[in-house]
Amino acid sequence: MAQFATLDYPCLRGEGNLSIYALKPRFQALLRPLTRLLHGAGVTANQVTVGACAISVALGVLLALNPRNESLFLLVPAWLALRMAFNAIDGMLAREFGQASALGAYLNELSDVVSDSALYLPFALLPGSNPWLVGAVIALAIVSEMAGALAPLVGAGRRYDGPMGKSDRAFVFGLLGLLVAAGAPLGSAFDWIWGAMLALLVVTIVNRVRQGVADAQR
Repeated sequence: MAQFATLDYPCLRGEGNLSIYALKPRFQALLRPLTRLLHGAGVTANQVTVGACAISVALGVLLALNPRNESLFLLVPAWLALRMAFNAIDGMLAREFGQASALGAYLNELSDVVSDSALYLPFALLPGSNPWLVGAVIALAIVSEMAGALAPLVGAGRRYDGPMGKSDRAFVFGLLGLLVAAGAPLGSAFDWIWGAMLALLVVTIVNRVRQGVADAQR
């Protein structure tokens, strides 16, 4: 999302082949024509950032209020795909059209954790799902983003290391939303899924801290 230009591509190497995030440059190239049109229409990076966050929170509330309506969970993968486009577009607006700002950097980091939390929480209300484990996934997801965002404070670039970065989590929750909407009997499988995510999030946090320290020492 909207951010300082220095907080983005210099650290793309951080995720390497361990994260879906490595595909971001190709995705952005596809969206560049649309980004130019939006800029021409007067749309700003911060507007895209805030708009994406608002939609994520609204969807999270809708799902939380209707956890038994499994068909609604089909909206999760649909929105996560669109949100990836929003994320790419606001970043390009910021970098390529001179819209990078201090406020944009704050909005980028804060809106991401708010949006993710809102979209993940409804999965805690599904039959067979453990709310405590989902809460732990949300907590570690926030810590992992903090670990990445804190890197510039020690002289490193913003870290996006995997194996369970934002894009990877979006893939997992999008797939789960699709399975729930299709009526797949996940049941006790949720515990294994949340457990695996927790383990991968711990590895992600360690990777981001380790690589951030190494980057700062170069």
